Amino acid sequence: MKKALLALLLAIAVAAGVLYAFPSTLLATAQYVESARARLSTNSLQVDDLDITYYEGGPDKAQTILLIHGFGADKSNWPRFARFLTQDYHVIAVDLPGFGDSSKPQNISYDVGTQAERLADFMRELGIGRFHVVGNSMGGHIAALLAARHPQEVLSVGLFDNAGVMAPHQSELFERLLKGGDNPLVLRSVDDFPALLDFVFVQKPPLPSRLQDYLAERSLERSAFNGMVFQQLRERYIPLEPELPKITVPTLLLWGDRDRVLDVSSIDVMKPLLKKPSVAILRDCGHVPMIERPEETARLYLDFLQRNHAPVTASN
Repeated sequence: MKKALLALLLAIAVAAGVLYAFPSTLLATAQYVESARARLSTNSLQVDDLDITYYEGGPDKAQTILLIHGFGADKSNWPRFARFLTQDYHVIAVDLPGFGDSSKPQNISYDVGTQAERLADFMRELGIGRFHVVGNSMGGHIAALLAARHPQEVLSVGLFDNAGVMAPHQSELFERLLKGGDNPLVLRSVDDFPALLDFVFVQKPPLPSRLQDYLAERSLERSAFNGMVFQQLRERYIPLEPELPKITVPTLLLWGDRDRVLDVSSIDVMKPLLKKPSVAILRDCGHVPMIERPEETARLYLDFLQRNHAPVTASN
């Protein structure tokens, strides 16, 4: 018995050492655990000559919820939130082209309008005729355009700290950019990564130091590409103010009240322009509520769907 226990402890120690020595394995293991907990599996599909990778889970015959991440992020932003949805809804969390494991060619456009049309093609290729859509930050900008341009396909919209409007009170990000300062969302050094986390979160998720270092290294490797994408977003900006009145379906505006990236006062611009708005503001929360407060964010979103009488059965 003692020998068996000793062998088990030794095996655990060796596994822990391997994970620490190979942080890519540690990250892959953590992401696998989170996605499995959310009942999500990884799939890929080629659309418009681009390989698009995505998580998928939940009942096939239930209504679909499409989840769209923000700038510099990927589909791994969603499993903690999605695990509260997949019991009743068919959930897809996509890696936008240019991010995550999807294609990243240098010679195509990554502006929000183009990405919205790619996602419309992606959903049609999957055979999903109607769906709910949720987006965070840049992903919210894309989600709103998708709903405005394809009203027959979108059942409802969730906009979580979304980009695309001129807020009455400028965010810290916009103040820094207007003054010609560095973009805190695009790393210049691995030493800047803790500041990036502080900029995005009020309460950061716990991260082992070795994993944080590895994420910093990965972010720095992608900084030049991300900088190019961010420049496209600015040069090919599509304001949402003229688009929001075209959204006829129920729309949830959900925001962290201490968001330093996009100011919560954006809600004051959007709400009067929408036909069926709902508002939820999370106190002491930052830019990515579905990561920082996943259960509360999911509860607010599911309450929104139920209030608007969205049936769970499919409407494909």
